[in-house]
Amino acid sequence: MVALFDGMMDTVFFVKDAGGRYLEVNQTLVERCGLRSKSELLGRTVSEVFPGELARSYARQDLEVLRQGRKIRNRLELHWQKNRRAGWCLTAKVPIRRVEGEIIGLVGISRDLQTPGGSEGIPPTLSKAMAYLEKHCDDSALSPALLARKAEMSPTRFARLVKRVFHLTPGQIITQARIQMASRLLQETEGSVAEIALACGYCDHSAFTRAFREATGVTPSQFRVAVR
Repeated sequence: MVALFDGMMDTVFFVKDAGGRYLEVNQTLVERCGLRSKSELLGRTVSEVFPGELARSYARQDLEVLRQGRKIRNRLELHWQKNRRAGWCLTAKVPIRRVEGEIIGLVGISRDLQTPGGSEGIPPTLSKAMAYLEKHCDDSALSPALLARKAEMSPTRFARLVKRVFHLTPGQIITQARIQMASRLLQETEGSVAEIALACGYCDHSAFTRAFREATGVTPSQFRVAVR
């Protein structure tokens, strides 16, 4: 099964034991961690691989599965892509249990998402709305209803089409665009968190911080430290 995932360059695959240590990984995860071989990851925990608060965020997520038995489905989050650049993914994790029910590990995947700016293969009406989103994600008035109007569709039809193409809701698409823009500004500029919040369509610093942490598991300041 691992060999199958080794050929998927847009998907990270992993199996962990009850202590959160990697038991199996695909080559994509190895390369995104800046390593050469799987042996450099196996037996290690996220705190030994990822920096600071990012590691703690991933560890908290693992504990949801390992200690509480929760199944994580299609959780939108940022993760490392090639050259440790932040990119969006949908993550799924489920517990591995013995026959009697004891949790002995977890298995998970994180699948890269196409960003809204990439319109190849998208119907022209939806592409129009995505182009508007790309240019106006800094507008605090941006909403799913507004994007539906730009796509010349009813909100219901627009939501169905967005879900089919991106596997996300319109609200998630807007969040993705704003947080992606924010992550780039945090990594590449010296702007304050408050300045970046305004530049990404958030009315105030606290609302931006809440949204960023909900999407990524870390605060904007913690993210900036981790990726630099």
